[in-house]
Amino acid sequence: MSVNPTIGVFDSGFGGLTVLRALLSRIPQARYAFLGDTARLPYGSKSRRTIARYATESAQFLVREQGAEYLVIACNTASALALDAIQDAVPVPVLGVIEPGAASARGASQSGDVLVIATDATVQSHAYAAACRATGLRALEKACPLLVPLVEEGWTQHPVTEEVFRIYLHELLREASAEGMSPDTLVLGCTHYPLLRAMIEKAVPAGMRVIDSAEATAEAAARLFHPQASGEHMPLGQAIRCFATDSVEKFERLGSRFLERPVGHVELVDLGG
Repeated sequence: MSVNPTIGVFDSGFGGLTVLRALLSRIPQARYAFLGDTARLPYGSKSRRTIARYATESAQFLVREQGAEYLVIACNTASALALDAIQDAVPVPVLGVIEPGAASARGASQSGDVLVIATDATVQSHAYAAACRATGLRALEKACPLLVPLVEEGWTQHPVTEEVFRIYLHELLREASAEGMSPDTLVLGCTHYPLLRAMIEKAVPAGMRVIDSAEATAEAAARLFHPQASGEHMPLGQAIRCFATDSVEKFERLGSRFLERPVGHVELVDLGG
């Protein structure tokens, strides 16, 4: 690994900026190229074949044109349905968000039973359930489709959002009880959900651990990519370049919520249809 490596981060939109935010604090000496494929979202409504094509085109852009030495797939849908295709398409190490989230849940859970909230597409893939099962956990997944638009509206501390989440949580806990489960850990299986973490931690039962898959992914990246401590911290203006395939103005406006700092100028790129 070079002293100041370039790490490519890819998402179908801009929710993956929560992963980039976590990476910045753990590998501050790296340069980052972030791509949001905003022209072709949502990936969840597409076929596996189409998702794989979109994701590999984005990965190749980051590696071939931006010089990424490592890739983080900050998109749950692409991680669930296209990780193998991405790994085959580029000659650099690739890390998705699902296995790190499951591994972090394994480290947190005492009962061996965990809950996962995510989007419809991620839940339908059952990727989290499979990843958790591989670590010896039982996982119950639930789609929470209303949470993403509420986050994008900026209602991260709004009573409506809190009530919506409490309804989802009540249904999920009831389903877990019916399955004879004793869950003690909740995995946030969508990159939008870290913006709701404070609210979620207040709402879950006492003692339940909340796993932020963005944080878990950044921790896994820091271990796997073996950053050299001697690398100088990059000034933020030089450290991050953001690209989008459409709606750069919206990306610039909303992206700062996810990154918790201005995203700066977002460059428009065309990856085709």
